[in-house]
Amino acid sequence: MQNARILVRSSFRTLRRGISKCAPAAQTQTAQAQTPSPVVENLTVPPPSDVEKPVSPKIEKLVTEISQLNLIEVSELSGLLKKRLNLPDAPAFPVGGFAAVGSAVAEEEEAAPQKVKSSFTVKLMKFDEKQKVALIKEIKGLLEGMNLVQAKKFVESAPAVVKADIPKDEAEKLKEAIEKVGGTIQID
Repeated sequence: MQNARILVRSSFRTLRRGISKCAPAAQTQTAQAQTPSPVVENLTVPPPSDVEKPVSPKIEKLVTEISQLNLIEVSELSGLLKKRLNLPDAPAFPVGGFAAVGSAVAEEEEAAPQKVKSSFTVKLMKFDEKQKVALIKEIKGLLEGMNLVQAKKFVESAPAVVKADIPKDEAEKLKEAIEKVGGTIQID
């Protein structure tokens, strides 16, 4: 929940900075449009970027209220704003605008340990025609409840899954046994 608050606060700060940078330019453009003379009137110089810009009390109140919302309420607010303002699901800001937030997420992902694959699938991809009989017998022996006719159909339907969701050592043993009798195996 603390991460959501930080994300919301940083998003609003970024938004506020972007609006503050655009507002003086928009005021200048409207002032130029209203005065037909080529004389430039008083231009407002934006404050330096390291100085906190003044914010209207209404906006400050909204930011304060939004920063106190929990994650579910933030999600509801986001959905309602998208619906009312007819916004797409894609982010409205360029990716570079949230570089600090994105890098923090990337650091968290890197810190998380990579998941180790624990279940494997053994597939018979193809087989050597000269050793087809030996392969059929081996498949019959490896797969429980399979007779010779079923084993023959299984081998001829290659590529086919021999066994799924098995540990790596068992998958390696199956691969060795089937490759000895002319089958080509792929482990996923």
